[in-house]
Amino acid sequence: MLELLQQPWHWAFSGFMIALTMFILLFWGKSFGMSATMRAMCAAGGAGKKISFFDFDWKAQRWNLLFALGAVIGGYIASTFLASPEPVHISSATITHLQGWGIDYPNTITEGTGYLPLDLFTFEILFSLKGLLLFVGGGFCVGFGARYAGGCTSGHAISGLSNLQIPSLIAVIGFFIGGLLMTHLLLPLIVQL
Repeated sequence: MLELLQQPWHWAFSGFMIALTMFILLFWGKSFGMSATMRAMCAAGGAGKKISFFDFDWKAQRWNLLFALGAVIGGYIASTFLASPEPVHISSATITHLQGWGIDYPNTITEGTGYLPLDLFTFEILFSLKGLLLFVGGGFCVGFGARYAGGCTSGHAISGLSNLQIPSLIAVIGFFIGGLLMTHLLLPLIVQL
C-alpha cells in the first residue's frame, strides 16, 4: 500500500478530487480560497482590534481554517513518510533551459530535496539581491496581488470559475499573463544576478 502511495498518480485523479471538493462546497454554500484563511487567522489573532479589514466573524470560516491545517499536516505526512527518493521528473527541454540559466537539476534528494534546486533555494541565496527579489519581492507581489484581486489563484480559479463569476475569469486571465511575463521576461533577468 505504501508503495502505491509513493508512486506518481495520474493528473486526472487530482482534477476529479478538486471537482468533487467544489461540488461539496457548492452544495453547502461555501467558497474556497487560501487567502481567506490568512485573513481569518489574523482576525482570530486579534488583528481586527487595530485594522478594520480583519474585523469580521472569523468563526464562520472555521471550516476553511481546518482545511488549511489539513493541507499543512497532509504536506508534512507526504514529505516525511511518502516521499519518493527520486527527484521530480521534468522534461529534458526544461532541464536544458534551466541549465542555460546556470540552474542545475537536482539528481538526488540531498541535492535539492528532489523539488528545489540548491542554486536558488538556500539560506545563502536568501540573503542576496537575487534572493530578496525572488522571495521577499515575490511574496509581496503574491500577497498584494491576492488582496488587490479579491482572492488568490485557488479562490478565483477553482471557486470563482466554478461559480461562473466574470471577475474571477478576469483575475485568472491576469494571473496567467503575470505568470507568463514573470517566466519569460523577469525571471531570466533575476536569475542572472
